[in-house]
Amino acid sequence: MPTLLRQESPSVVDTRPSEPVSLMRTAILLFLFLNFLYLLVSPGRARSIDEIDPVFQSESLLLRHSTAIPQAVKLGVYFGKRDQHGVARSAWPFGHAVLALPWAAIGNYMLARIPGIPKQNSDLAQMVGTCWSSATYSALAVAASFLLFLKLGNSRRSALKCSLLVGFSTPLFLYSGWLFSEPVTTALFVIAALVLFGSGKEISLSRAVLGSLVLGFSIHVRPANLFTVLIFIAAALVLEQSQVGALRYRTAMVLVAIIGISGALYLARNYVFFGNPFDFGVPTVVENGKNPDTWHNPFWRGAVGFLFSPGKSAFLFCPPAILGMSGLPRLWRRNRALTMLAAATTPANLVLYSFRTQWDGGYCIGPRYLVPGLVLLCLPIAALLQEPPRWFRPAFWITAIVGFLVQAISLSTNVLEDMVRNHYYVGNFQYRMSYSPLSGQLRLIWKYLHVSPTVVGGGWDRWFLMLHAAGANSSVLAGIACLMLAAALVLGFQLWGLVRDAS
Repeated sequence: MPTLLRQESPSVVDTRPSEPVSLMRTAILLFLFLNFLYLLVSPGRARSIDEIDPVFQSESLLLRHSTAIPQAVKLGVYFGKRDQHGVARSAWPFGHAVLALPWAAIGNYMLARIPGIPKQNSDLAQMVGTCWSSATYSALAVAASFLLFLKLGNSRRSALKCSLLVGFSTPLFLYSGWLFSEPVTTALFVIAALVLFGSGKEISLSRAVLGSLVLGFSIHVRPANLFTVLIFIAAALVLEQSQVGALRYRTAMVLVAIIGISGALYLARNYVFFGNPFDFGVPTVVENGKNPDTWHNPFWRGAVGFLFSPGKSAFLFCPPAILGMSGLPRLWRRNRALTMLAAATTPANLVLYSFRTQWDGGYCIGPRYLVPGLVLLCLPIAALLQEPPRWFRPAFWITAIVGFLVQAISLSTNVLEDMVRNHYYVGNFQYRMSYSPLSGQLRLIWKYLHVSPTVVGGGWDRWFLMLHAAGANSSVLAGIACLMLAAALVLGFQLWGLVRDAS
């Protein structure tokens, strides 16, 4: 009873927050810090059809409560198929647009209506807001990775070190500025890994259901994510194979059931729109008679490109993945399910996308389709940090610095200028294996150190410079950018203070 408790002197009462609360606060600060920093450096522009599509779908959801995209037809950038009623539908499902919807609302109802943003440029402002969603989901993926590193037994300082490596030295940093589905997919996969396999122990029914819902939704972001979802199911089987009784394979069965329902809903969507559950709404002929969304590419071409080409090599654009591979044996001794997920996802997707006709991912930098798997492959680095071998410290800093420079250079200017001028594609949209975006970006950096860009969106690829070139008030844009910078600095100092006090 309270009256029987020994009275404590107020001077010795521990008023510090409990450790779980403190760790969660660190994760939240990390998320907010990276979010504002990513927002600040974001280009804020959709360049390829895969980026333009979620802009149009989210706009339609916001303003017309529909996923139809007639505006794409009107503007001549339509990629999709008309449904049975003649309505223009996207070739991609609605998942990415739904998750980007809050940022589309920010762009449409806030950014586009700020004094100083010309009304005729409201579409640019709405696009900027939608593109900011990638920054938020990239930051969310890093914060979830931090919690996962803690679950693996790392200290707060070590977990933060691993998280910052993921946040600044992998293509997740680069793609925080592109409106592709990879940041969203990566966040969903890391969250699912945290929920399902973070503890390495028995998975409760509630966690199994939550993880299944997250993975099931990922299919509606990109249908090919099903390939990675199957690896999650296999990892659950590995985790539960030693269990007995009713709990054995329970998580795997929950995953199969919920993901099966999600897949059935996607097939039902196809049937309603196109009269055939296996008609995904992808046009049969595009771009000079070539259909990039088929799977007839020679395997060797994609595999060589993903491994060794200067524009798509996983090793070049994600050096920390090499450290992750070296940490797989240690992680296997601690968490077999997570090890299987980390080890299998990148090779499986490399094989899958090597057969895709447009294996290169369209106009983009690095191995776009491998980004979620490469982030998962960085998770075993946490196992190396706990009892690091002698070679680990210099290897860690080398991969961190090289990876950061690769991402920073890739984000510097509008790379489309170099891609068009130096033939990213040759012939009938055939990717040129010798193309190097890094050398192209370095040439553009040198160029724009001496001359000013002559077109909107040219030169240094930042959203505030694009809006300024389009006629927006420079003081208003500078104020927004300064607020983001101030928020990033304040949050960064608070984050550093928490880590310093914990050391």
